[in-house]
Amino acid sequence: MVKNWTSSGVDLHLELDPALGRRRAVEDALRAAVRDGRLPPGTRLPSTRALAAGLGLARGTVGAAYDQLAEEGYLTTRPGSGTEVADALPPAPAPIGSPSAARPSQPVHDLRPGQPDVSAYPARAWLRATRHVLAAAPADVFGPCDPRGRIELRTALAGYLGRTRGVRTAPDRIVVTTGFVQSLNLLAQVLGAGPIAMEDPGHDFYREVLRRAGRTIVPLAVDGQGARTGDLTSGVAAAVLTPAHQYPTGVPLAPARRRLLREWGGPVIEDDYDGEFRYDRRPVGALQGMAPDQVVYCGTTSESLSPALRLGWMALPPALVGPVAEAKLHADAHTGVLGQLVLARLIDDHDYDRHVRAARLRYRRRRELLLSRLGPGPAAPLPGARLPGVAAGLRALLLLPPSGPAESVVLAACERRGIALRGLSPLRQTPGPGGLLIGYAAPSERAFPAALDALADALTWASAAGSAAGSETPIFPAFSGS
Repeated sequence: MVKNWTSSGVDLHLELDPALGRRRAVEDALRAAVRDGRLPPGTRLPSTRALAAGLGLARGTVGAAYDQLAEEGYLTTRPGSGTEVADALPPAPAPIGSPSAARPSQPVHDLRPGQPDVSAYPARAWLRATRHVLAAAPADVFGPCDPRGRIELRTALAGYLGRTRGVRTAPDRIVVTTGFVQSLNLLAQVLGAGPIAMEDPGHDFYREVLRRAGRTIVPLAVDGQGARTGDLTSGVAAAVLTPAHQYPTGVPLAPARRRLLREWGGPVIEDDYDGEFRYDRRPVGALQGMAPDQVVYCGTTSESLSPALRLGWMALPPALVGPVAEAKLHADAHTGVLGQLVLARLIDDHDYDRHVRAARLRYRRRRELLLSRLGPGPAAPLPGARLPGVAAGLRALLLLPPSGPAESVVLAACERRGIALRGLSPLRQTPGPGGLLIGYAAPSERAFPAALDALADALTWASAAGSAAGSETPIFPAFSGS
């Protein structure tokens, strides 16, 4: 079937394969036109209404095709600006018969944890703040910067963190970094000799960061009350914790475990990676507020705004400010100044608060949809699976049932459907049961339901396929009261 139309202001020629379903035919025709260069980057496409009218299809069919191709990276859709061919196209699929031919070159459904919805980035507020900063900035902005960061941002952060996270600090005790990775590297240089304790399970990438910095890592077990802080000994140089929302189990650190940290007395690195995002009640206050002379509070904009900004911060005990500032000076002199000033402006104008509140509402709805789709019940796609943890953050942990299927089987089923997420096993330092880390922030609002449908289909298939029985070990060892 060949269709042409000109009433939309954009002339376009497509050939739809009648053997395919209507939506699939539109997707394949547009994808082929982009791939072979007939629709070069930047080409504006007809509206969904015009294209549907020209093809004699429902507008929703065309809209769904546009959404799918936008999710794959072929198209970009901006409200009020129409739909265009993307500037950078995804890699071409592997030739038929090659080892990777059955796997998508990039995920169709991105459910990887730790990524915000970048389509909701507050571009207008950022642009407005940038214009203000450039118009009002003094000349010294364009000269050398204090390695701790601009005083404007350190002052704004001291007020914001105290107001929203209960952090007790001052501008002269804050050091601005490029993110938590740099914060860890700087702290690894200045903390005393000895191993560093990290939660088990915990973030495997950050373990590797410290190992590459020359530090030895010891596991700190996690149970239903959070990290077992009573297991810390005097031989440990520091402990890296995620007390507000443990990564990846999702449990907060119990009050008794917080008090045990004071008794231990060693340095604590608090990774408050998603502390703003608690949905069932007000966020749990930062651990640092209880022990500001013991705890290094670390935060970033990676999950609240975008990982591309490369902005993070540490609120330090007084004894560490000088050594960390010295290490920062010799690492990269200072963090980029313009981004610091723009973020300070966003905080001072409360645009940052407004963005976080809107994101909190958006992510809460997604989490509720995920629970309704994958949670326990007669319609659950994987009977026996559990979703532990509090209502917080940008991802959920799905624990696989002890009877199987195995984590590797479920991940393979997801990969075949173009779903990107993470397995629990790589986050463990000691063996334990399998699970999936499902990020619910990265997909756009319109793409998220389809991503959940694909994941439910993968879980249903894996459940029906069966596998070797999983470990009977509970994810949380018995609570000992420590």
